[in-house]
Amino acid sequence: MAPAMGVTIRDGLIRPELHAAIEKSMREEIDLCASNGWPNFITVGGERRGIGYEKGRRAARRLLNRVKGHAEDKGVTICMEIVNSKYTDPNFGRADAIFDRLAWGADVCKQVNSPRVKILFDIYHVQIMEGDVCAHIKEYFPLIAHFHTAGVPGRREIDDSQELNYRFVAKTIADLGFTGYVAPNTGRRPAAIPTRESAQGSGDHGRIES
Repeated sequence: MAPAMGVTIRDGLIRPELHAAIEKSMREEIDLCASNGWPNFITVGGERRGIGYEKGRRAARRLLNRVKGHAEDKGVTICMEIVNSKYTDPNFGRADAIFDRLAWGADVCKQVNSPRVKILFDIYHVQIMEGDVCAHIKEYFPLIAHFHTAGVPGRREIDDSQELNYRFVAKTIADLGFTGYVAPNTGRRPAAIPTRESAQGSGDHGRIES
């Protein structure tokens, strides 16, 4: 999984005024990934900053439609990462992110209709925003190209002090026949877990073989 190029947490796929620059960067990254044998790379929707979900969906679709052919030709998958918008502290969340619900990204993928435009399913973020992680993995599995993990709460490395049973989650993914990568994404490993006050209004990769 290659890191994002051309987009930032703040300015992502939904900013039409940046589409020309983002498209150039994405095409360059597709070439870079192809030449190095990297199967996919991350991209993000960005912050809404007043943009509605439908308007943002249309903008993301337009941009991805411009680059999907190149991705298909090169055999590289563009992975939109879902994040949580609950926590304002960037160690724990992405305030105002447009792709904070799976249905939004799934609609974009379906409308773009390319095998090379898929979802990066971040288990930590999905648990915070929607819960029901394994049911959501099953529902959206055909649209998922990559998984991220982290402990909930705290975005720490996985251990037995957290609320998710990752052994069961991993078995669910394997039973579906997934042969891609599941990667830890624990960020800065913060010393404290997020509090109500930090919420709005209040390494190595492991491959799953079936």
